Amino acid sequence: MTPRGPAQQHAHDAGRFTELVESASADDWARPSPVAGWTALDVVKHLAEWSRGFLTGAGIELPALDVEADPVAAWKQHVTDIQAILDDPAGRVLSNPHTGDKPVDEAIDQFYTGDVWMHTWDLAKALGREPDLGQERCRAALEAMKPMEQMLRDSGQFGSAVPTADEASAQDELMAFIGRDPAWPATG
Repeated sequence: MTPRGPAQQHAHDAGRFTELVESASADDWARPSPVAGWTALDVVKHLAEWSRGFLTGAGIELPALDVEADPVAAWKQHVTDIQAILDDPAGRVLSNPHTGDKPVDEAIDQFYTGDVWMHTWDLAKALGREPDLGQERCRAALEAMKPMEQMLRDSGQFGSAVPTADEASAQDELMAFIGRDPAWPATG
C-alpha cells in the first residue's frame, strides 16, 4: 500500500527506520556511518534532536530524550511523539524564519519525514546492510532537488556531489547527489 498523507508517510518511513534501530546490537552504535564523522548512534541522535527543536515553532515542547543511554527506547518514544502530532495536528501551524508558516503536519512531512527516509540509507549502511529506498521515490526526490541544487549546497546540509557510473540506479544517483558515496563500505 502506498502511504497517503503525512501521518501514513511518517508511519511507513519511521517504521522502516525503527526496524533498523531495533536490529542494532549494543556494539553497532559505535560503527561509522556514511556521514563523515558520524556513527550509527549519531544518525539516530540527529533525527531525534533536530526535529524536536523544530517543533517549538508550532508551540510544541517535547521533552529531551537520552538517545545515548538507550537508542532503541529513545527512538521509539520519538516516533510515538511525532506520530501523535501527525495523527492529530489540531490545526497547529509551525512558524520558522527559514520555512515560513505551514500547517504542522505539512512541515513535518516536508522537512522531517524525508530526512528519516534518506537517513535510513545511512543507518542501514552503518549496520552493514544494503538499503532499498525505492527506485521511483529516489528518482522523484532527485528530480525535485536538482533545480534547487545550489541552494541545497549553500545550506551546508549536503556535501559535494559524488560521481556515479552512467548505469547507476536512481538510489545511487540520489545518494551521490547529496554527497554520499553509494559504494560506501561499512567497516567495524
